[in-house]
Amino acid sequence: MNHRLPAEWESQDGVLLAWPHERSDWAPYLHEVEETYVELVCTITRFEKAVVIAPEQKSPYIRSRLKKAGVREENLILVEIPTNDTWARDFGFITVIDKQGRRKLLDFGFNGWGLKFPAFLDNQINRRLFHSFLFKKGVSLKTIGMILEGGSIESDGEGTILTTSTCLLSPNRNPHLSRGEIERALKRYVGARRVLWLNHGYLAGDDTDSHIDTLARFANPTTILYVQCTNREDEHYKELCAMEEELRSFRTTKNKPYTLVPLPMPHPYYDKSNNRLPATYANFLIINQAVIVPTYDDPHNDPIALETFRKVFPSREIIPIPALTLIRQHGSIHCITMQIPQGVLA
Repeated sequence: MNHRLPAEWESQDGVLLAWPHERSDWAPYLHEVEETYVELVCTITRFEKAVVIAPEQKSPYIRSRLKKAGVREENLILVEIPTNDTWARDFGFITVIDKQGRRKLLDFGFNGWGLKFPAFLDNQINRRLFHSFLFKKGVSLKTIGMILEGGSIESDGEGTILTTSTCLLSPNRNPHLSRGEIERALKRYVGARRVLWLNHGYLAGDDTDSHIDTLARFANPTTILYVQCTNREDEHYKELCAMEEELRSFRTTKNKPYTLVPLPMPHPYYDKSNNRLPATYANFLIINQAVIVPTYDDPHNDPIALETFRKVFPSREIIPIPALTLIRQHGSIHCITMQIPQGVLA
């Protein structure tokens, strides 16, 4: 393996985000989602840098809002680039590290989760960002002619990639590539030694065709946190039980079963048209010394989820951030962020 995709729990320089704006789908509740971003960015800058892509001419406004909220200004970087939307996990560059320790930013194609939404501006962000003088000398950018979203793959940092077949084999992403060809591409580009495919599991209201970061996540190379459904009356019950069985069948690189840690399903939430929204505690973000956990104003399940994270990550601060506004656009904390590994930013 000439290079590898670091795990999220490894040391980071910062986190990439894109600020919401009135020309995005956030327009009907822009004030509420900006409050979420203020809290999230202020939290991140306690531990590392926040690189915030700002709408044109909005930097002074954003800086002022964050300053009033107590952001650590020395850890705030604002870069003005036009965007369609805010899903940095999926358009943001994926960083790999080679054997010599060099960092390479991979600029995969982003087509709005299989041509569902406009993405012509978001698909240009990485190349525009690379010319902003933010990066250390020696860091390179490679643009790759393949659709791949950051939320669709999970890395243990040691060559294992966890993903879902419904997303990576979606006909509107890479219809010219077979499952075997996609596996070979993951080995070539992100250094995968093996790929663990989940064929079951979904969340109602999810636009991504079952991104892995809504369902199951590595906590360390031998532990997987996953969404568990125990309510037989819930529409997710059959699929999530089947996913659980698949996870039980997986083996670590040392041929041992993974330690599986269930996360509860939040209370069901619906939009105004009575469509269920994809609330999930699996959409957490690991940063330096902390884990940011989405919460959903659920008095029963929020505390259970937070206690689970405290047990799994005993050396990190567990920080809840309300995410009810985020799921109104079908994403959560992990979806709007992309970690930047150590050694990338100047």
